[in-house]
Amino acid sequence: MTLWAGRVGSGLAPEVWDFLRAQDDELLPFDVIGTSLHAQRLEAAGLLSAEELRDVDERLASITVADLTNADEDVHSAIERLLGDVGRKIHAGRSRNDQVATAFRLYVAVACDAAVLSVHQLVSVVLDRAEAEAETPMPGYTHLQRAIPVTLGHHLLAWVEMLERDRDRYLFARKQARPSPLGAGALAGSTLPLAPVPNAMRNSIDAVADRDFALDYLYACAVLFVHLSRIGEELVLWTTSEFGFARLPEDAATGSSMMPQKLNADVAELSRGKAGTAIGRLTGLLATVKSLPLAYDRDLQEDKQPVFAARADVAAALAALAVLVRGLEFDRERMAAACADPLLHATDAAEALVKEGVPFRDAHERVAAQVRAGTFQRVDTLGLSDRGIDVPAAVRAAKERWS
Repeated sequence: MTLWAGRVGSGLAPEVWDFLRAQDDELLPFDVIGTSLHAQRLEAAGLLSAEELRDVDERLASITVADLTNADEDVHSAIERLLGDVGRKIHAGRSRNDQVATAFRLYVAVACDAAVLSVHQLVSVVLDRAEAEAETPMPGYTHLQRAIPVTLGHHLLAWVEMLERDRDRYLFARKQARPSPLGAGALAGSTLPLAPVPNAMRNSIDAVADRDFALDYLYACAVLFVHLSRIGEELVLWTTSEFGFARLPEDAATGSSMMPQKLNADVAELSRGKAGTAIGRLTGLLATVKSLPLAYDRDLQEDKQPVFAARADVAAALAALAVLVRGLEFDRERMAAACADPLLHATDAAEALVKEGVPFRDAHERVAAQVRAGTFQRVDTLGLSDRGIDVPAAVRAAKERWS
């Protein structure tokens, strides 16, 4: 079914129909919500009877994805078909332009809520591990070179900070998706006496043309996967024989089809790999909306597939990483041995000289000369508390923020 067949006398060529037909089944429950709201506006304006409104609501409540067919151009035309005779009235005062924008905004808002929940679940696992390893020593790195001793708990809390910013980005995207374009019509409203919708967008042209909310969502997904990629890379490194800081849980690792001894960090690797795809979805939609004239253009049909795919990837990656992080077995002795290198305390030695009144640059050069000569001696071990870092307190504060 098409909503514009009255203008086109002959049917579309099959090749054209296949090209134009939208793959938007995931929008069905959200277009049902928008259609119900619009039906209420029509009834309030006297354009639907109370009996017709009841019929609409009853029919909408029974519609499922199984009712959609390849003969429907999209979910919007399918709903109109499935409403029967009253469906011929339901499109009064609205266009597919504001209809699809309304359903898509509702979808993105729910996708943001789902992402926040999934991020929370992973953070809960990381915080539990950080609490248990708050005092476990490990080397801190810069340039992937051992730098200064830290603790595993402190390092894991850095992951939490990244994920907390990801949560905030999804909350922002959700807020951006909340204004309603319903009532904007094709681009300039309607002459019918329909009441304005709550939280309506201010400009009807912008209402049907805007896809910033989808870009905000894809940006949140892209940055999340950049962070998951960094976390995944560290998990890959830590579980190698070369590092040996952790062992993979067998319920979150794979083997080799040829080498019997292998245990691979595929969850971490695929999370790292999906970062490229997430970035591609964002840049793809940016390219789609670039230079589009106002108001609506059919190019915007391409906005949904990247969002649908991103939602699925976010849910799957966060769930799998939660299993992986929960099951990691940390080798505390291996990490402590890596911290035993005296050179990790070179900065402490320089700062000890500063406390004695030596200018820092002179202290730095003096210690560096000892390192070059191979005469550097380890100073008394200093902990994170000596640097003003209280890991147990930081864990408690993070748990409060996420409670």
